[in-house]
Amino acid sequence: MESGQLFIILATAIASATPLVFACIGETITERAGVINLSAEGTIMLCAMVGFVAAKTADNVWLGFVAAALVGALIALVVAYGAITLKQSQIAIGFVLALLCSDLSAYLGNPYVRIPGPTVPPRFAIPLLQDMPFIGPLLFREGDILVYAGYALIGATWFYFYRTRGGLTLRAIGEQPAAAFARGHNVIALRYAYTLIGGALMGIAGAAFSLDFKAGWSYRHTAGYGWIALAIVIFGGWNPLRAALGAYLFGVLQSLAGVAQSTVPNVPTQVFTVAPFVLMILALVLTSGDWLDRLLSYLPVNVRRSLARIIHTAPPAALGRPFEQD
Repeated sequence: MESGQLFIILATAIASATPLVFACIGETITERAGVINLSAEGTIMLCAMVGFVAAKTADNVWLGFVAAALVGALIALVVAYGAITLKQSQIAIGFVLALLCSDLSAYLGNPYVRIPGPTVPPRFAIPLLQDMPFIGPLLFREGDILVYAGYALIGATWFYFYRTRGGLTLRAIGEQPAAAFARGHNVIALRYAYTLIGGALMGIAGAAFSLDFKAGWSYRHTAGYGWIALAIVIFGGWNPLRAALGAYLFGVLQSLAGVAQSTVPNVPTQVFTVAPFVLMILALVLTSGDWLDRLLSYLPVNVRRSLARIIHTAPPAALGRPFEQD
């Protein structure tokens, strides 16, 4: 593979993975607060439809993103109320909402299938940063405002998680909510707030598909991406930086599948469409299997320990567990 072709693959992967970045960061925030939002598949799909319809009706692409974020937060509010206040099964609530929202998107969006609509403004380069060797042209020359917003979101979320008091509190309510409550934090209110923020980011992810990276609306427009986002959050160890890298890895797999499809024309196109999803799930399975521990045992101790810290992850201790705040 020539270096020019590799550059194109990477640049395309970064752009196409941007909606997943928003979704993965949103779910990471939610789960770090101790709430599981399994509605991601339906949320992204319904918000893709709502974002497109709102932007088309108002002839304003940014109103489409606002509408999608509000719908994403509303769905998350249903999850939060059922999980936090009613203390019902978070898995069941999320799964039912995923199915319901997917069907709603098909029913309500039927009049808008395959019609033109507004899209995000064209790509532009960022002065100075685009002149950095290799990294500059790759990251800062061919992106649009959503791509650059994705970079900012990754950095801001990581900084908030690990360098601020608010981030420490966020992680505490997902790990030891009783201890956080004893220190004077309103665990219930904070879980509501972070669940809504995560839902709004998922809504933006949906609008990013229909208003930019897969412009337009069609039946099951974003099918599969919500489940992949949930898998990537686990793959990323509930760390925003690693989750974003997982999203970009999925983008690379999609780009490689596109290249393979053009070079191997005799293979059915459905194989290349499904391949990135299968490979991403396979990567998740491989990084969580016992065989990996046996493989690491052959490496030097220092290397083994470093890799183990990167590979082995554990969910927040209170993830999915209701909390009684007296």
